[in-house]
Amino acid sequence: MMKKERFFISENKKALNQNSSSSMEVKRRTIRTLVGKLSSVSEQTRADALSELRLITKHDAESRPLIAEADAIPYLAETLFSDSHAAQDDAAATILNLSISCRDSLISTRGLLDALSHALSHHRSSTSAAAVQSSAAAVYSLLVVDEYRPIVGSKRDIIYSLVDIIKAPNSPPRSVKDALKALFGIALYPLNRGSMIELGAVPALFSLVLKDGRVGIVEDATAVVAQVAGCEESEEAFRKVSGTGVLVDLLDPATGSSLRTKENAVAALLNLGRCRGEKAVREIKEMGLGGDSGAVEGAREVAASGSAKEKLRRWLCLQ
Repeated sequence: MMKKERFFISENKKALNQNSSSSMEVKRRTIRTLVGKLSSVSEQTRADALSELRLITKHDAESRPLIAEADAIPYLAETLFSDSHAAQDDAAATILNLSISCRDSLISTRGLLDALSHALSHHRSSTSAAAVQSSAAAVYSLLVVDEYRPIVGSKRDIIYSLVDIIKAPNSPPRSVKDALKALFGIALYPLNRGSMIELGAVPALFSLVLKDGRVGIVEDATAVVAQVAGCEESEEAFRKVSGTGVLVDLLDPATGSSLRTKENAVAALLNLGRCRGEKAVREIKEMGLGGDSGAVEGAREVAASGSAKEKLRRWLCLQ
């Protein structure tokens, strides 16, 4: 390569770096200005800044850490206590967008989980449906990090509120699905499962399985059931709602369950068996998985689906 060509390449790289640095500085100044407006005495100024921050976090991933660094999160958390649905929506959506890139900043912000809990706990009254959904989705996003699961799980009011969302007859389908995903994330930490059972998760989940016909909700509910089944407290809770029998019935082709629902039912039965041993296996067999029943046919379908359910055959001695 000629010296002249190398010179031009070097100069172009410098220009690109300078432009990139300049662009980042412009973003940083813009964000600082917007975050500063969140403390304005003017409600309209605060609303406009919040709306702009929401758009930025949605469309510009590079700006999310800058927004966190500008100390926007405490203002966003405080806004979840607002009476304005528009402000709630923008704040919750912005927190959700930040949770994609700035989980550490969120979890380390004092009062953030309490603010999300407030938004979720008022789903029947003062919190808008959109803010509830974004708040539940943000909780789920935080739960992607293993170390955060016990932290979120220690907030019993969050668990209680999520359970109440899936119990409420008027909850929109999106709210139910987001709450179920958050509960699933919480249940991934074994020590959280007992709290979920204590706070009424099992009857709420099985009520969805038995009564809810909305697309995807039964699949999501049984996914949570499968996780919750993996603890000692599940035995009594499942007995009260005839849970084992419901799970066995889901495997029968006559029920019309989807393959995903059947896979979740199998996973739940396996987890029950692991926690309760031979007693659980005998009970499951007696309820229809020990002979040539429709449930056995459904179990074989799952075992043949390549979903790592071969253990079911060993547990129940299926051929």
